[in-house]
Amino acid sequence: MREIKGKNAVVWDGNLRRREADNRAYMMRLDRENLMRNYLLEAGLWTCAALPNGIHGGWESPTCQLRGHFTGHYLSAAAMIWDENGDMEIKGRADAMVEDLYRCQTEHGDGWAGSIPETYLDWIARGKPVWAPHYTLHKTLMGLVDMAKLAGNRRALEIADRWGEWFDRWTARFDREKMDDILDVETGGMLEIWADLLDLTGKERYRRLLDKYYRARLFDELLAGRDPLTNMHANTTIPEVIGCARAYEVTGEEKYRRIAEAYWKCAVTDRGAFATGGQTCGEIWTPKGDQQSRLGRKNQEHCTVYNMMRLSDFLFRWTKDVQYADYIEQNLYNGIFAQGYWRWRGTNGYAPNHPHTGLIAYFMPLKGGDHKGWGTETTDFFCCHGTLVQANAALNRYLYYQDGRDIYVCQFFDSDAHFEIDGHPVTLRQRIDRQTGSFHLSSDSAGRQSIGAVTSKVKNNPETLRPVFEVETEGQVSFRLHVRMPSWAGQGDSRFVTAPRETWAGGDTFALEMPRTIRCQPLGGDPSRVAYLYGPVALAGLTDTEITLHPDPRRPESALRRCNEREWGSWTEEFITVTEDRAVYFIPLYDVGYENYAVYFRIAGK
Repeated sequence: MREIKGKNAVVWDGNLRRREADNRAYMMRLDRENLMRNYLLEAGLWTCAALPNGIHGGWESPTCQLRGHFTGHYLSAAAMIWDENGDMEIKGRADAMVEDLYRCQTEHGDGWAGSIPETYLDWIARGKPVWAPHYTLHKTLMGLVDMAKLAGNRRALEIADRWGEWFDRWTARFDREKMDDILDVETGGMLEIWADLLDLTGKERYRRLLDKYYRARLFDELLAGRDPLTNMHANTTIPEVIGCARAYEVTGEEKYRRIAEAYWKCAVTDRGAFATGGQTCGEIWTPKGDQQSRLGRKNQEHCTVYNMMRLSDFLFRWTKDVQYADYIEQNLYNGIFAQGYWRWRGTNGYAPNHPHTGLIAYFMPLKGGDHKGWGTETTDFFCCHGTLVQANAALNRYLYYQDGRDIYVCQFFDSDAHFEIDGHPVTLRQRIDRQTGSFHLSSDSAGRQSIGAVTSKVKNNPETLRPVFEVETEGQVSFRLHVRMPSWAGQGDSRFVTAPRETWAGGDTFALEMPRTIRCQPLGGDPSRVAYLYGPVALAGLTDTEITLHPDPRRPESALRRCNEREWGSWTEEFITVTEDRAVYFIPLYDVGYENYAVYFRIAGK
C-alpha cells in the first residue's frame, strides 16, 4: 500500500493552508547566507572579523556543537513543498543551498560536507564528550536525500553519495564492539539515510553501512520482547527505528520490520500515552502506564510527536491497521497544531497583553496552571525548529492511501486526492459539511448570505463531523472506498467503513455522520484525574493552578457544557464547567497561546 501524497494530495482546509503559508513565510524570511554560514565557515569559504548582522543563535550559533542541523531540515521541508505544489521560488533557494554544499565538499576534498569538523566523530570513538555529531550530520544528509528524491536535484544525490564513501572508509576502521560504543552516542536517522542511498544507487557500500549502523544494544532488546525504553531518551531511538522501517522496505529483511513493530508495542501499546497522544517527560519515555508521575513542564517534545507520526505511517502502510491512523490524528491536533504556528484569533477593539503569534513550543507542559514556551525565529533553533518546518510542509500527508483498487481515507480535512485506477485518472474530493448554513466568517469578511433550510433547521451545533466525498472521473471506474470511523465517534473500536458501491462515475457521492461528544480519558497511573476531549481534540481549561472538579464521579464528562457555540458562520469548540461555583473556560489545546492552562483535572469522589 502506498500513501497518496505530493502533488496527488492537495489540502484546501483553511487551518492547514494557513499553517502551510506561515511555514513557507518563515522559511523565506530566513537568510540563505545565515543558513549556510556554518558550512562555509567549516570549509574555509567564509570568514569575518566581526559578528555578522543577523547571524543565527542558539543551536545554530557557530559556537554550538550541533550547528548546521536546522539547515538539513530546511532542505527537506523545501523539497516537500516543491513536491506538493511546484513552488519554484523555494526550490530555487534550496537548489542554491545544495550548490553551496557542493562547493564546501569540493573544498574539503575528501567527500566531507558537514557543518562541523570531522574530528567530532573521532572524539566519539575516543570517548571524548561531544554533542551528538551523527544527529547533526544526519540532518544534512536527510536534506540532500530529500532534495534528490522529491525535487529531482541530481547534485544533491552526488554530494550524499560522495559523503557516503567517506562514512564507508571511516567505519571500516572499527570492529563491532567499538562501533557499538560509537552508536551509543545519538545517531539520529543515519540508518534511514543508508537505506535510502541503497535504494537510490544500489551500491554495495550502503549494505555495509546498514550493518555498521545496526544498533544491536537497542534492537536486540526489542526483538527479545524486553523493555529498553523506560527512562531512555525518546528522540534518540525513534529515528533509529524509522531507519529500521525504511531498511525493511528497501532490503526486505524481516528483522527490520520486527524491530519497528516491537518498538511501537513497547513505546505505545504497552506504555500508554497522555490524552494528547504524545509521551515523554524531559525527553525520556515514561514508565509503562505511569504517566501520573511525570506531569511537568517538559512533556511531549515536538520532535517525538513528528517522528512517531512518521513511524505510524510506515506501520499503517504495512498493516492497514486503523490504530496507526488514529494515532496520527490525535498527535496532529494535539501536537503539531498545538505546538507550532499558533495565531491569536482576536476580534475588533480587543488587544491582548501578549504577542499575537507563537512559533514553536519545544515541549507541551501538562502540569496544571503552566503555559507554553515559544521559541524565537533566529535566536533559539533548538531541535524542534527543524521538525516544525518539516511537519508543516507535510500537512498533505497521511490523509489518503491506495492499495490497488482500494482507497483508504484516514484523516478528515477539505482536500483532494488524485490517483489512477487501470490508467484512468480519478479525483476524490473530500469536503466537510459543517452544517452552518452560512459562509459569513468574520466582521470584516464579505457579507454574502444565503437563506436556506440549514440555518433554521440546525439551530445548535450538530455535534457531528460529516465528511462528504465526491468522485470526479470520465466514464466509470471500479474501486473500493474505505473511510476511517474513529473510536471517538461512539461506535466502539475504530474501523474502516466501506462505501456500498464499487463502481463510480463522475458526480457520485458518499457521506458519513460521525458523532462528536465530550469524553474523558483517565491519567495513566491515577484514574482519579482525567483529561477532557472533544472528538480527537484535547481540551485545556484556562486556569493558573491545579483544580478539582465536582461532577457525578460516574459521569465526569457531565462537568462541561457548550458555551459561545457559534461565531459568525462557524461553530466553535468552546466549553464551560457547570458544576463549579467559579466556572472554568475550556478551549482546544491547539488554541492556547500564552495563557496558563491545565489538561488534567482531579474528579472529587473518584
